[in-house]
Amino acid sequence: MTDQQSPAEQDTERGAGRTVPAERNAGQGAGRTAGGRRLGRRPGSADTRGQILAAARETFAEKGFDKATVRGIARRAEVDPALVHHYFTSKEGMFVAAMELPIDPEEVVPMLLAGPREEAGERLAEFVLTMTSHAQARQPLLALVRTAMTNEQMATLIREFMTHALVDRVAQALDIPPIRMELAFAQMFGVVLARYVLRLEPIASVDVKELVELLAPTIQGYLDPVS
Repeated sequence: MTDQQSPAEQDTERGAGRTVPAERNAGQGAGRTAGGRRLGRRPGSADTRGQILAAARETFAEKGFDKATVRGIARRAEVDPALVHHYFTSKEGMFVAAMELPIDPEEVVPMLLAGPREEAGERLAEFVLTMTSHAQARQPLLALVRTAMTNEQMATLIREFMTHALVDRVAQALDIPPIRMELAFAQMFGVVLARYVLRLEPIASVDVKELVELLAPTIQGYLDPVS
């Protein structure tokens, strides 16, 4: 600024100098709605996925699987619903993660339906027996079942999830009554209990491949078209 500048020119120069921090701070409002609500995660939170899962567990416990919604879980977690979908592709996927289940319908259903229909029983038997042969997958599943046996709220939660996320979807795709799909899953569930809870011999120690060969025809009978 020179001595010859007018007061107006001096004000202009000073005003221009003030625009730099204003431009630098222009992005501070990003990530907020017009009302000022922050989108995404809570201020100061370092584990957005964890807080969503905590909110999901509480919501599922209160409302069950059917009545729980992604928006309701997002509201409880104080995040935008879009952020829930960023971490979890569906409500079923969020339930699987929240309950630490080894069975994800988004993977299981396509697997059961892939390949020849006459081999669907074998695929189901092989999947269940192979999955439960690993303690890391089997233990949380059995723990959840034990809880459901003495807790009606948990039993309802698991029943709704199994019915709508697995049984109904596969039964509809195979064009069979849901009771046939339920019987197929019940048969496999009974074998898992006999093998790992009751430890009945020789079921408890027989090779997975042998069990699959014995069970596949029975399971396939439930899944065959109704004549």
